[in-house]
Amino acid sequence: MSLVSKISTIINLSPEGAEWLSKNSKEFSFEKNETVISAGKTCNYLYYIDTGTLYSYYIEEDKEVCSWMALQGDFATAYYSFIARKPSYETIVCAEKSSVQGISYEKMNEMYQLFPESERAGRLILEEYYSRLEEHAIEMRSKSAKERYQMLFKRRPEIIRQLPLGRIASYLGMSQETLSRIRAEK
Repeated sequence: MSLVSKISTIINLSPEGAEWLSKNSKEFSFEKNETVISAGKTCNYLYYIDTGTLYSYYIEEDKEVCSWMALQGDFATAYYSFIARKPSYETIVCAEKSSVQGISYEKMNEMYQLFPESERAGRLILEEYYSRLEEHAIEMRSKSAKERYQMLFKRRPEIIRQLPLGRIASYLGMSQETLSRIRAEK
């Protein structure tokens, strides 16, 4: 599914809007382990993942801490950096060879002006992104390690299959050994 198709499933994008978006979005190909955006750089694109898997991490006490994972059909960006136009706190990396489409911050705002219905798509994408982050933050504070794993497995089982155990453990706020023990209990 293309970016235009994805947006069209969110809102009723006019044919003119769809053509404009198609002409003003950019295609990117990334190799496995390639950095999409580095911490300290301003993120200029909202990405839609055609194929592949991206994840984000930040450094805490000399360790990578995974903050989110995004799969085919998801949107991904360093949202704070993208919206605030400030350097990113996080680094985004491809977990596997990935093909993504992106719309720049400037073009997204231009699209909002030209096609006001597209602002609704932007709001809904942001709401979904925020909801996932908030849900994760609440679970990290209120659920046991086992419950966090079970909830991730229930909601996004493809993540469990597509990403290395260490990355998943980092995202869930536990050691790889703890995650291995939880998985062995099933």
